[in-house]
Amino acid sequence: MSTILVITASPRGERSASRALTTSFAQFWAQQHPQDTILLRDIGHHPVPHVTEPWVVGAFAPPEAQNAESKAAIAVSDQLVDEFLAADRYVFGVPMYNFNIPSTFKAYIDQIVRAGKTFAVGPNGFEGLVKNKKALFITSSGAAYVPGTPMAAYNFQEPYLRVIFGFIGLTDLQFVAADSMNLGQDAAQHSREKAENTLKELAATW
Repeated sequence: MSTILVITASPRGERSASRALTTSFAQFWAQQHPQDTILLRDIGHHPVPHVTEPWVVGAFAPPEAQNAESKAAIAVSDQLVDEFLAADRYVFGVPMYNFNIPSTFKAYIDQIVRAGKTFAVGPNGFEGLVKNKKALFITSSGAAYVPGTPMAAYNFQEPYLRVIFGFIGLTDLQFVAADSMNLGQDAAQHSREKAENTLKELAATW
C-alpha cells in the first residue's frame, strides 16, 4: 500500500484544465490501485500561508525566543512537512501563471522546503532528504513551450520545479503538460486529450 499526496494549485473550478486532469489521474489511480490511500490538498481554493517574520522566528530562533505567534506560524509548516514526508508519491496540478507557477504553489513550496526537515546542510553542501519517491507534475498553459522553439525560453515553470524538488531529493519526476489552452478550441482539446491519455497510461505503469 502507498500513500499518494495530490495537490491542486489552480484557483479555478470546472474551467481549470490542470485541476480536471489532476482529478482524472487520481480517479485513474484509484481504479488501478484500490489498496492505496489518496490524500487531497486543494491549495488553489484553500491557500496555505506565505512565509512571514513569525514563521522565520519559529523556524530558526532558539526556543527561548519563541512566542505564541511564531509557534503557531511554524506549526502550519510542521503539519505540511509531516504530511509531505508521510506520502510515497506526489501528484501536483499546476497551471502556468506569467511563465511560472502560481503564488499559491510557491507558498506551499516555501512551507515544505526546510533545513533539517526536507534538506540538510553538511560538509559537502546541500543534501536532499526526500529520497526514493516519485513526483508527477500535471501542468497547463495558454501557449505551447516546446523545447527547441523560441517559446521555450519563456518556460520558467518546469525548470524551477525540477530544481526545487530535486534540491530536496526528488529525482524521479514526470511532467505531463496540457498546453495551448488559449490557442483555439481544436488545439486546446487535442492537447487536453493527449494529456489525459498519457495520464491514463501512467496510472497503470508509474
